[in-house]
Amino acid sequence: MELFRIRRDIPFMRHALALNVVSTLTFVLAVFFLVTRGLNLSVEFTGGTVMEVGYTQAADVQEVREILNGLGYADAQVQNFGTSREVLMRLPVSPGNTSAQQSETVLSALKTANPDVTLRRTEFVGPQVGDELYTSGLIALGLVIVGIMIYLAIRFEWKYAVAAIFANMHDVVIILGFFAFFQWEFSLAVLAAVLAVLGYSVNESVVIFDRIRETFRRQRKMDTKQVINHAITATISRTVITHGSTQVMVLSMLLFGGPTLHYFAVALTIGILFGIYSSVFVSAAIAMWLGIKREDLITDKVELDREDPNSGAVV
Repeated sequence: MELFRIRRDIPFMRHALALNVVSTLTFVLAVFFLVTRGLNLSVEFTGGTVMEVGYTQAADVQEVREILNGLGYADAQVQNFGTSREVLMRLPVSPGNTSAQQSETVLSALKTANPDVTLRRTEFVGPQVGDELYTSGLIALGLVIVGIMIYLAIRFEWKYAVAAIFANMHDVVIILGFFAFFQWEFSLAVLAAVLAVLGYSVNESVVIFDRIRETFRRQRKMDTKQVINHAITATISRTVITHGSTQVMVLSMLLFGGPTLHYFAVALTIGILFGIYSSVFVSAAIAMWLGIKREDLITDKVELDREDPNSGAVV
């Protein structure tokens, strides 16, 4: 399915070097902010108090947030849990207060606004649990990266695997750099978004690599740069349809999903935008500089002999 077709190939690789210099500077800045500012980790990672309260009718989540803000818990996470009458709150550690004191203070403030509220449960999430979640998240991220490398190396060739991993790490680090620079809260939902972006970005790279392989086989007179330009141009319509429809859904979460989905949607939005860019100007450019050629993708000797009339082979 195509919305439009471009008749002349766009010379994307003509500007690859300049754009990759910009990418490198952006990547370095993201690493700098990660090292100097660090991530603003949520309660799941740092520890804190988890409270669940119930109402006799649908709870006003925004009112609960305002009450917590008045108590000094501006970074608290508030969301419906199970039904519209149940509210789950995650409170960061309060210096000088125990988990029991925190829950009593919050429940008292909630009862002042609505006497019908009842406490369903309260739990303390210790820093040790947070450390385990943080470690597990890093392990999950590492396993995804290794899996992607193995998949691309088997399906294509090692040069493509290296190019795609550079592009994917470019996307991930820049997302984390945004969260470090603006000190947005980094939660498990954001980590899930980062992992989703990894898969989403590599899918775009695979589509372009597939078209590069196909073009190498069909256009024998094109050099590598022309092949890549043709492959990217041929996938533009598909990119607009896929990424456009995905971005509409993500923007709907960003605009109407409320604070619970806000940073999840922000991470996806950044990842989708940079995923398109990196698939074209990072992964494809790196693959070109690594010296991809037709022989990397066509391993059958008979097929190579057919493509090379000077090989002397009898076909």
